[in-house]
Amino acid sequence: MCDPAYAKVLVESFERLTGRTLGDPWTLAQPLVSHGTEPDPIFRYANPAALTLWEMDWDSFTKLPSRHSAQDDPAIQSDRSAYLAQAATKGWVRDYQGIRISATGQRFAISQTILWTVTDRSGLCHGQAALIGRVERLDARRNAPVLPEGPR
Repeated sequence: MCDPAYAKVLVESFERLTGRTLGDPWTLAQPLVSHGTEPDPIFRYANPAALTLWEMDWDSFTKLPSRHSAQDDPAIQSDRSAYLAQAATKGWVRDYQGIRISATGQRFAISQTILWTVTDRSGLCHGQAALIGRVERLDARRNAPVLPEGPR
């Protein structure tokens, strides 16, 4: 499961960059994900809300290149990459929105999302993270539960 030291870095970097309190990331109702610093970044964190949304377990999710969380469409991947680059430059961005896809092919729109670069107190980069504020299912399972809205 999750490395508690990394979870602490996630929380501290979010709070340092945004000035907002995050709390215990594992118990958040909003999906929270993070990938590492590899050339093709691999997810290294997902809270239970994110695992449910992507319909994956911890072991599967933390082996997934983060680009596979979005549909393999050039426009979607380009938009995703541009926002991640912006977060890397500015430290964080808010109000990101995009289309994602679960392990079973369920497409969903995310919005009111905060992206940030995960750094420790010394400034060492550990990856990037996203706190998803709103989710809307786009495919046939419209009656599936939608997660509550998160902080803006």
